[in-house]
Amino acid sequence: MAKRRKKAKKQRLIIPQPSLATTLKISVAVCIIAAIVVGFIFLDKYVKKAIPLSEKKAFLDFVDAPEWANETLRRKIYAAARTYGEDLKIDENVALSVQQNLQALVSWLDEIKVQTTHDHLIVKAKWRKPLALVKAGLRTFYVDNELVILDFVPMPELPIVKIDGLPVTTQLPPSPGGIWNRNDLAAAIAILAKLDQMDASITPDKPLLYEIKSIDVSNFNGRQHTQFPHITLYAKDRTEIVWGAELDTWQRHLEATDEEKIAKLYSYYEEHGSLSGGAKFINLRDPQKNIPQPVDKY
Repeated sequence: MAKRRKKAKKQRLIIPQPSLATTLKISVAVCIIAAIVVGFIFLDKYVKKAIPLSEKKAFLDFVDAPEWANETLRRKIYAAARTYGEDLKIDENVALSVQQNLQALVSWLDEIKVQTTHDHLIVKAKWRKPLALVKAGLRTFYVDNELVILDFVPMPELPIVKIDGLPVTTQLPPSPGGIWNRNDLAAAIAILAKLDQMDASITPDKPLLYEIKSIDVSNFNGRQHTQFPHITLYAKDRTEIVWGAELDTWQRHLEATDEEKIAKLYSYYEEHGSLSGGAKFINLRDPQKNIPQPVDKY
């Protein structure tokens, strides 16, 4: 009885060896799997090489875009580039089509050129910087230093000044990209452009224009009252900044020169650190060399 148990135990411990045929089947299967893997790798490399350059996807890249060109504006431009369902591929014909779309639909860019690289569509252009905000009827839009109308996009990064006092005329503002030729608008823009240049060279870290809320041209050329200031700016706390006549006409109206006005304004700004220094108004038009004395509000 004990001998039978020992014999059975020995039989259970014996591990059967695979047959030669089974071993050959496993080897063949391994080889097939390895061949398939190698084949896929080769096929992937072949497909990548075989895809024409024009079918590769491209990114739209803006060269030398200004810091103030925010994401909202960039998305708007990107959407315009694909207005007619354009698939942005690396292709000269696609680049030309995108360029035409941008020229026709984006007022913010001028002198547009779209080119291809190995993986991008490159957009080179002159960016139009808005200086003023205008509300005309139900429309709200920007104006740049060349009087070009720009469609409204939120621009908290820029010190954009609202223009008030533009009389309603039968001449409607043009569509975005058009030039709005009117003398009172041009006079306001010319002053804002001067201040923008001064900010860039004198106060780049704290632009004075951030302190200006609006510029009023309702009495442009004395059309309401010949003795009242023709142009007035307002700080954000409603401090009046009496500019006077439009640029290059100071002598005709016996006012301070344009250079004197700008020097007075920036001297006051430097001295007080703000245009909201407790003054009721800051008079720039008097022909005097000294900094104007503000009138106390209280």
